[in-house]
Amino acid sequence: MKIAIMGSGGVGGYLGARLAQKDHDVAFIARGAHLAAMKANGLRLDDKADSVIINPVNATNDPARIGPVDLVIFSVKVYDAKTAIVEMKPLIGPNTVVLDVLNGVESHAWIVDAFGAPHVLRGSIYISSHIAEPGVIVHETPGVRLTFGAFDSFARPAAEALHAALLAIDVKSVLTDDVESAIWSKMVMLTALSGVCCLARLPISDVLAAPEGAAVVRRAMEEVAAVANARNITLEPGALKAVQGFDPANVPAVKPSMLVDLERGKPLELDWLSGAISRFGREAGVPTPTHDVVWGALKPWSLGPPH
Repeated sequence: MKIAIMGSGGVGGYLGARLAQKDHDVAFIARGAHLAAMKANGLRLDDKADSVIINPVNATNDPARIGPVDLVIFSVKVYDAKTAIVEMKPLIGPNTVVLDVLNGVESHAWIVDAFGAPHVLRGSIYISSHIAEPGVIVHETPGVRLTFGAFDSFARPAAEALHAALLAIDVKSVLTDDVESAIWSKMVMLTALSGVCCLARLPISDVLAAPEGAAVVRRAMEEVAAVANARNITLEPGALKAVQGFDPANVPAVKPSMLVDLERGKPLELDWLSGAISRFGREAGVPTPTHDVVWGALKPWSLGPPH
């Protein structure tokens, strides 16, 4: 497949490097120091299982230099999504599909508005990876799981081809007809851990090691589940299993990506995580006091360090 990675950070960089390793024609859309390092030294993926260097690497900040592709893996930060959708128009041909793996539950609608439902695959990815330094992606925990589905039968052949390609790079790929359930099930854990870890300025294992911290996380998860229920969304079995009790010994000492961004002085995806749950809760008449506090307390940091 001819693939463009729109957003070559922890998620896109990992998937792109692994797909390029399997001889797919992969182009990376990046910017700034990360792009410069990739052009100079290639893209390095540090992974305990199997590290790899893609060099030379096809990397650019101009999608027009790539032209139409079979697949766009859309993996920018949510706050950059609307700008990136406009920028990636040169990548979209009559048979192109876009896989949306952004955090939150709202970005797919923006892509559908831009390119039409037949061109959109919507996904939910579980991965712990980030840019450690320009040109270097670090994957921190074993295993990657990606659940995705098509909005329209037009995209089904591309979805099946992608499913096979993901299995070949040892991604636990699940092609589903109920991707809404998968995305909201991830939202349950993602918003809770992202918000509470950012408030505590601590990795997941440290937050959950304190009974009080684990209790706050459980309440945050339950609020997301209540909002999902109000929107008639059925969560995956086990989505709320963690509220029954955490075992800190089995929790990795990693940081949610939003905490990594906070520590680096970058903007946060806050408005589309805890902020979204607060908004949706108000619309549905569902109380979300934990996410209200997270949203309010972190809001001054959402565009970077307050001035």
